[in-house]
Amino acid sequence: MYVGTLSFDLLLGDVRSLKEKRSVVRPIVAELHRKFAVSVAEVGDQDLYRRARIGLAMVSGDTGHLSEVLDRCERLVAARPEVELLSVRRRFHGGDDE
Repeated sequence: MYVGTLSFDLLLGDVRSLKEKRSVVRPIVAELHRKFAVSVAEVGDQDLYRRARIGLAMVSGDTGHLSEVLDRCERLVAARPEVELLSVRRRFHGGDDE
């Protein structure tokens, strides 16, 4: 069993309130969950209205499939015009990890 995680650090565009931030972040989280069947949530910077941190995790028995899905998730977020992708942190955990 392998677990892959992504952490996205996002700069939001023309957002002036936490309510506007939610209207940008929620559709991204929902689309990632719907299209790729991954676990995803906003995990940081909840009190900053122009920044967002989204965490994503997936479990698979095949590292190739896991890597492919994480690549597709990253491309989806990077292609969103309303956000700027500042950084992505990717981690893999395998069966031999302790």
